[in-house]
Amino acid sequence: MLKVTVFNEYKHEREYENIAKVYPKGIHGCIAEFLQEEFEVRTATFDMPEHGLTKEVLQDTDVLIIWTHALQEEFSEEVAKRVQKHVLSGMGLIALHSAHYSKIMRLLMGTSMTLKWRHGDSEKLWCTSPTHPIAAGIPGMIELPKEEMYGEFFDIPKPDDVVFTGWFSGGEVFRSGCTFLRGYGKIFYFQPGHEEYPIYYNPHIQQIIKNAVRFCAPVVTERKCPENVQAVEK
Repeated sequence: MLKVTVFNEYKHEREYENIAKVYPKGIHGCIAEFLQEEFEVRTATFDMPEHGLTKEVLQDTDVLIIWTHALQEEFSEEVAKRVQKHVLSGMGLIALHSAHYSKIMRLLMGTSMTLKWRHGDSEKLWCTSPTHPIAAGIPGMIELPKEEMYGEFFDIPKPDDVVFTGWFSGGEVFRSGCTFLRGYGKIFYFQPGHEEYPIYYNPHIQQIIKNAVRFCAPVVTERKCPENVQAVEK
């Protein structure tokens, strides 16, 4: 069974009543709950020692899912580089919503990872690569009545695949679901998931994340030792 670690800052849910009502167990708890049906899942949060992403945890993780936002700059440089090395050695990574700007993603992508944003839009999430494994069982379009608008220009390297493209009611479009290969590791960035809205309860969103876990799982028979992988800051 694939081993998944779900990291969440777990800050907004403890500070804002409206967000706690949406995610009473935290975003990590919500994601872990639906993943536990098919995978072996553990969770990690910002306040844990080493953010819960110790060498032992990462070595025992096939796919790491991260949700970050308010504590991007406070995140440990050492832990970010540790995660980078594990991805380069074969661990899968799924970055959700504002985790595009995490230190981990900036290290792996080598670009600013900046974008345009605006609160409180509606989104039509179009499947633009219907034969991709992450799109298996997903309809051609998913409607999200409330979501934070992310718009182009999104400063990322050219993706291997753009599986989903978002269109927002304000007219903006966005590369909402992108895959990348870094070293031996597969990465999936997925835009939906603003903390104020119940995005991760949507069954289609849940299926996309489950599909992404399978897609990003290590394909090498034996993971390379992270200590022997050169983590280069681009």
